[in-house]
Amino acid sequence: MDIFDPENNVTKVTEFFLVGFQCSQSVRFTLFCLLLVVYCGTICGNLLIITLVSTSKILHTPMYFFISQLSISDILLTTDIVPNMLQILFHNGATITFIECMTQLYFFGAAEASECLLLTVMSYDRYVAICNPLRYTSIMTSKFSMKLIVICWSVGFFITLVDVTTTSMLTFCEPNIIDHFFCDILYLLEIACSDTSIIRLEVSVLSTPIVVIPTIIIIVSYTYIIVTILRIPSSTGRQKAFSTCSSHLIVVSIFYGTLFSVYIVPTRRQTMTISKILSLLYTVLTPLVNPIIYSLRNEVVWKAVQGTILRHIIHCNHP
Repeated sequence: MDIFDPENNVTKVTEFFLVGFQCSQSVRFTLFCLLLVVYCGTICGNLLIITLVSTSKILHTPMYFFISQLSISDILLTTDIVPNMLQILFHNGATITFIECMTQLYFFGAAEASECLLLTVMSYDRYVAICNPLRYTSIMTSKFSMKLIVICWSVGFFITLVDVTTTSMLTFCEPNIIDHFFCDILYLLEIACSDTSIIRLEVSVLSTPIVVIPTIIIIVSYTYIIVTILRIPSSTGRQKAFSTCSSHLIVVSIFYGTLFSVYIVPTRRQTMTISKILSLLYTVLTPLVNPIIYSLRNEVVWKAVQGTILRHIIHCNHP
């Protein structure tokens, strides 16, 4: 349903049509099944991480606490995007109301912004652990770790609220077609018929504390980490030190690599198909691989899994 605005002589849209992936029915069915499996795997994997960190004493450390928060962010992100994407694939496109679009945009932005900050906090945690190991327990206390998490979530949700509030004040006219599989701010600005220069400037300014500063902190942290590791005399010591941060480095590379490819690289150089595939990587693939990277490459997590299974077996045999 559209609303006619007699003052501006335009028809304001109250819903949008998400195009999704325009392909054959067989390809859409295959993609639907694949995404459904990925979504289930993502939820189960991240819930496993959250449960293990909550119940296993050997995982009651700042690093695993941050990983559990990352899992919460991944669940929020994938739940905000994938169910609606499955509907789009099933119907070969789907409409979404203005309120639903703004809600999806808000939780998407909040999850992405919070994840950027969480990855930054995790890089600082690894910096302290490797570069100042003797002071680690005194610096990364439970109280300090909780403060960092509260800041990450609060800043992520607040800054996103500002962007979404400003975006919701724009006027959107026909055609109301978004050539994407979710409500992304870049595509919404493209179809707005009112002036978007102010909000584009606002997004650029607000991205500084969310993307630019965290990126600098991560680069500086890992520069010090690498220098410190290279100074370790034994190869065994270097390997052990690097293994404590390699999983986080892989996750950071995947997340920021795909994020920069979509939002930093000029979109004119990308086809819509490439842009959608890159968006799939950081909205669907990253939340899936995060728990895999942190669990399959981590002996402590496997010990926690074994301990949890053993406790359940003992409880079942001796109720």
